[in-house]
Amino acid sequence: MDTLSYKTISANKTTVTKEWLLVDAEGQTLGRLASKVAKILRGKHKPNFTPHVDCGDNVIVINAEKIQLSGNKWNDKTYLRYTGYPGGQRSTSATELLEKYPERLIEKSVKGMLPKTRLGEVLFRNLKVYAGTAHNHEAQKPRAINLNDYK
Repeated sequence: MDTLSYKTISANKTTVTKEWLLVDAEGQTLGRLASKVAKILRGKHKPNFTPHVDCGDNVIVINAEKIQLSGNKWNDKTYLRYTGYPGGQRSTSATELLEKYPERLIEKSVKGMLPKTRLGEVLFRNLKVYAGTAHNHEAQKPRAINLNDYK
C-alpha cells in the first residue's frame, strides 16, 4: 500500500492559489454578509485550508451604503472608540457611521470575525470595501460571486 497517499498536505505561501472575488452588498444583511466574507478571507471554503496560513481569497465589496440591518439596530447599535484622553470615549450609532463612512460598517464587522493575531491583520488587508459600484481593481479581473450560494 502506498503510504504517501495518507500524507496530510499543508498549504504554504507558495502553494496557495489566491483569486479576486467581487461581492455586491446591496440588499444583504450586515452580519450574514460579514460572516461569509470572513470565511472567504480566511480560506475555509477551500479543501486545502490550513489554519496558520493566509490561504483565503482577496474580496472586493461594493455598494457598502446599501447594506441592511434588521430590527431597530440602525439606532440601537453603537460603535465605541477612545481618543486616548481622560473622558475621551466617543460613541456613534450605525446610522451616523453609515452617513459619514459607509465602508467602515462592513470593515468593523468583518474584522471582528477574523483572528486577533498577526494572521488576522494580514487577512484583513485582503478586504477592499467601496461605497458605490466603482472600484480600483479592474486590473485584477475579479470574479463576481453570489454570497447566497455560500454556506
